Amino acid sequence: MAQINKSSEYFNTKLYTGNASTQSITGVGFQPDWVWIKNRVDTYNNHVFDVIRGVNQQLRVDDTGAESTFSNSLTSFDSDGFTLGSNGSVNFNGNNHVSWNWKANGSGVSNTDGSITSTVSASTTSGFSIVTYTGNGTGGATIGHGLGVAPACVIIKNRTSGTYDWLVYHKALGATKYMALNRTDASTTSAIGWNDTEPSSSVVTLGTANAVNTNSSNYVAYCFAEKKGYSKFGNYTGNGNADGTFIYTGFKPAFVICKMTSASGQNWELNDNKRNPYNEAKNTLRPNTGDVEDGTFNTCDLLSNGFKLRTNNDATNQSGATYIYMAFAENPLVGTNGIPATAR
Repeated sequence: MAQINKSSEYFNTKLYTGNASTQSITGVGFQPDWVWIKNRVDTYNNHVFDVIRGVNQQLRVDDTGAESTFSNSLTSFDSDGFTLGSNGSVNFNGNNHVSWNWKANGSGVSNTDGSITSTVSASTTSGFSIVTYTGNGTGGATIGHGLGVAPACVIIKNRTSGTYDWLVYHKALGATKYMALNRTDASTTSAIGWNDTEPSSSVVTLGTANAVNTNSSNYVAYCFAEKKGYSKFGNYTGNGNADGTFIYTGFKPAFVICKMTSASGQNWELNDNKRNPYNEAKNTLRPNTGDVEDGTFNTCDLLSNGFKLRTNNDATNQSGATYIYMAFAENPLVGTNGIPATAR
């Protein structure tokens, strides 16, 4: 499997200050196909946009809301970033914002690999695809994902109805369980998520949950395969100590999300290298809430070869608890070009 040496060609975090007017956010380094935006200093939702659903088509990660058309929000995907209108949800005047940006493969093409025809924008190089489809309500239905290898993580949202969760498949839990990205719940064991069937190199199998496959509802799925030196999706056990668990990824992380799976009541926790340019990485945002950035509890070190927890907080490091994580790289530990990652 080829290794990605320059992660910033496929994922990058960009910070900006809102101006309540039109502004172009540049410096992403590529034309993003999925953009996730959060106001860091005020209680606004986590908003996501993608190139298949189109500009101004907004979903909120931290609630069950259906897709909404918010005029003057994200108005274009550009060659080096994106353009915003005056909408305060993503461009509040004077407030600091963060955007996380992923590259897929443009506006998408029809994919007939599954029993449901999907529209797919896929980067087989970085292992990321955006998939849209219309559900048929049949357990065991499949959708093509376009990655050529089995996804390690799949996140799906019902775009039509405002009552269903963001369901997450994660390889460390397997296809008999699912998580909800917008909730603090532990993992749930049920076939309604993934029909107890692991994703294949061509398709994701759907259960009968309304969150993934109700008849005539429209959906979006974000699919991720592991790529050496670039992305990792795994699990770990907490030790309840401020000298916390170390998780090896094989690269210097730029973005890490962790979530307890063994019990309910803990948030998803997100750290990145741009809001936290030095260790400890203290500034946490939570995908399941609209809360402001928190620099109090859930700290970690982003190292050249993984991340190490620096807290005994239950959200990421309770003794004996189990967690999943999703991580994307700043640099591989050592590139195929012989260049090593350096410490922060």
